[in-house]
Amino acid sequence: MILYTSEYAEIKAIEALMLEKFRSEPFHNLKLLYGNKIKADLPGGTCSDKTLSFLIAAKRLGFDASLHSGSIEGKEIHRLARIDVSGRRFFADVGNGWPSLKLYPADESISFECFGMSFRTEIFESKVYVYHQKRHQETLQLEIDVRDKPEGKIKADIDARFSSGIVYPFSNSIRFSQVIGNKFLFLRGKRLEIYSKGCTNIVDGINESCVFSVIKDYFDLDIPDY
Repeated sequence: MILYTSEYAEIKAIEALMLEKFRSEPFHNLKLLYGNKIKADLPGGTCSDKTLSFLIAAKRLGFDASLHSGSIEGKEIHRLARIDVSGRRFFADVGNGWPSLKLYPADESISFECFGMSFRTEIFESKVYVYHQKRHQETLQLEIDVRDKPEGKIKADIDARFSSGIVYPFSNSIRFSQVIGNKFLFLRGKRLEIYSKGCTNIVDGINESCVFSVIKDYFDLDIPDY
């Protein structure tokens, strides 16, 4: 276990781990779309896969981290990590498809910018509301009830996430995103969006037949074409 001399140092260490996970483990829904045709050891995955991976690493480093959940468009279908630091509660949204690189405090609103986009929070009645702005448009991305939630129930929901009939925002088309160098790349449907400070580039017209080659060319990840 690593001992930290201040709350600030511990928060920075957790956020460094978050960034490392955004760099090394892409958000994607390939296993949902292609099933067993995708190799089991492919890094990353949806919010559940990424959050569980982060929790293993966080607990190994001695952080007080637990599984939590949040709501998107009124549905409690998102998984994230709850972390207690010096008596304060924070949330790590490492399972986000977008680069949510900072901890969200339960007791303080924050805002930050990265890759030419911004995130901010508001707190009201035991909930943290997360807003995301890109290309001059802001949307409510996530609602987090800060109170403890039974991990057993969340894990059961994770086990049934693809068999319970839930329709996710990414259920019907490709999603693949990752921090690459000083840029953030997001492949969504037929469009690859490339975000960096002061610049956004769009590559349109990506069809299903070339998805894996696009992932290889832009994300440097080789996925065998079955």
